[in-house]
Amino acid sequence: MLCGLLVSVGKGMTLEEIATDFGIHPMILSDWLRKASEAEGDLNTQPPSEDPRAANRRIRLLEQENEVLRRAAAYLSQANLDPK
Repeated sequence: MLCGLLVSVGKGMTLEEIATDFGIHPMILSDWLRKASEAEGDLNTQPPSEDPRAANRRIRLLEQENEVLRRAAAYLSQANLDPK
């Protein structure tokens, strides 16, 4: 949605016109755009991880947890299919 708003602004539409199209107040739209811009800046300026080994360990742990949950879901769904 935000990309569509930015394209509309790029095409020469004013914030007031866009806000009217969405049925919101122009200040709300302006606030959304400001917050999105700040969030995008935060994402682009984060420093890289200090220890890639720690990140890799965390990834392995999450993958193992995911596999346990996948197997548990398969077991429970099978148990629900087998009436006793």
